[in-house]
Amino acid sequence: MKRTLSYVIALCLFAGAAVAQAANIALGTGSFDTSLPVEVTADQLSVDQSNGRAVFDGNVLIVQGEVRLSAGSVTIEYAAEGSANAIERLLASGGVTFVTSSDAAEARDAVYSVAEGTVTLSGDVLLTQGRNAIAGDRLVMNLTSGNGRMEGRVRTVFSPSDGGN
Repeated sequence: MKRTLSYVIALCLFAGAAVAQAANIALGTGSFDTSLPVEVTADQLSVDQSNGRAVFDGNVLIVQGEVRLSAGSVTIEYAAEGSANAIERLLASGGVTFVTSSDAAEARDAVYSVAEGTVTLSGDVLLTQGRNAIAGDRLVMNLTSGNGRMEGRVRTVFSPSDGGN
C-alpha cells in the first residue's frame, strides 16, 4: 500500500512538472505594440455619435500588427477624452477567433482593451498552440507581457515532443 502511494505521488509530481513545462497560456511573443493602427473590415457599419460607439456587423475582421480578430459583430468604444479616433475597447461577439503568428484562440465573446493590450475571451474558450490545446470558460491574456490565465473548468491536452524527428 505504501509503495503504491509512493508511485501515485511520483506520477502526480511528474505529470505536474510536464504540465508546468508545456503550459503556455499566452498568445504571441509578448512584445506586442499597442500603438499600431487598428484596421477593421465588415459588411456594414453603424455609428452612434451620442455614445461614442461604432458597431461593425457581418464578417468582421480586425487587424493590428500580427494580431487578427474575427467575429460576427464588433462594437468599438472610443475614448471619452483625447483623440477623436482613440479606440478604448473592442467588444466582439458571434463566434470570435483571435490569431497571432503562432497561436489561435476561439470563444463566443471577447473584449480587447487596446491601450492595456489585454484580451478577455469568454464562453467555450479553446486555445491552440502548435499541437497543444487548452480549453476553459474564460481566458485573460496580456499581449504586451505575454502572460495569460485560463479559468473555469480548465481542460488540456499536451502532445509530447517528438524528439526532433
